[in-house]
Amino acid sequence: MITRFTLYFTILIGSLFLLQACGDPALDDYSDAQFELTDQNGESVTFPDDFEGTPVVMGFIYTNCPDICSFITANVKKVYEELDDPADTQFILVTFDPERDTPDVLKNYAQSFDMDREPFHFLTGSPDLIEQFMERVSVRIQESYSKETEEGERLYFLNHSDKILLINENSELIFDYGGSMTPVNIITEDLEKLI
Repeated sequence: MITRFTLYFTILIGSLFLLQACGDPALDDYSDAQFELTDQNGESVTFPDDFEGTPVVMGFIYTNCPDICSFITANVKKVYEELDDPADTQFILVTFDPERDTPDVLKNYAQSFDMDREPFHFLTGSPDLIEQFMERVSVRIQESYSKETEEGERLYFLNHSDKILLINENSELIFDYGGSMTPVNIITEDLEKLI
């Protein structure tokens, strides 16, 4: 005789197999978002609209970061370099420190990594907009240290999420990686499945 528990358990297992057979479900869907950002050339960019139709590799950085942001940036570039056809993908790095990371600052930062060219985009925006954007993509930021110089300038460092996102051509989040520590070949292999 089939008990109620056995029936529910069978239905649950069957549902899991069906979900697996249908492929990995999206972790999030950004297609309903609308963020007017500014790239390193001072040009307006709308996320996700301007990137729909191609996969996106997206990292989050700030240029005054003393440690992991340079690794995140380098990993995004390595993904590009390991692809057979990188022209089919967009690569985005968004700052969460818009007060210091102006388009000019981002341009210099991009140049230092030889990434001031297509298909790389370094994005910033107003503080309020960036705060909303980071909340939407679940990037957490907290000031960890601040000091005022004799000249009255405030210096500060930020603790932040360490992540790279893989977004498909429909603006759906497919994977969320540790940005500075995930082996690049894992990101590349997952991306190749979307191209």
